[in-house]
Amino acid sequence: MYKLLAVVFLLSAALLPERPVTVVNLKEYQSTAIRNNDTLYVVNFWATWCKPCVHEMPYFEASNPKFKNQKVKFIFVSINYAREAEQVKKFINEKHVQADVLLLNAGNPNSWIDAIDSTWSGSIPATIMYRQNKKAFFYEGEFTQSQLDSVIQKQIL
Repeated sequence: MYKLLAVVFLLSAALLPERPVTVVNLKEYQSTAIRNNDTLYVVNFWATWCKPCVHEMPYFEASNPKFKNQKVKFIFVSINYAREAEQVKKFINEKHVQADVLLLNAGNPNSWIDAIDSTWSGSIPATIMYRQNKKAFFYEGEFTQSQLDSVIQKQIL
């Protein structure tokens, strides 16, 4: 019985379409995540090598369907090196990530961190929420599921 379930799981995972990883520069990131509309963009900065990032990633994925009937869009932004794009793609496909995934290729982090948020020390995970072309929320650190859902709920009210 367990072997049959394992085979069914592997086959269903194999049938899921591969999720792309889009490599973007700073300007492309900004035009994707910072838009002048009433959608709340929940942007999580992470890396495949960051244990707290990987630990909290399922919380974002679980929140995605919870807010599907509201104007909320989830975006993961990897800060892995651009040369690691295939590694990032493999990671998100193995984890069955459904949110959009960008890989930020903006050069030296010291040159772009302040452009994203002047209060950001550069540590990850870090989450920024945008609405109406403006930053609505910033948090540097790992979320719990209840914390993340609570913050999103407050932002969409």
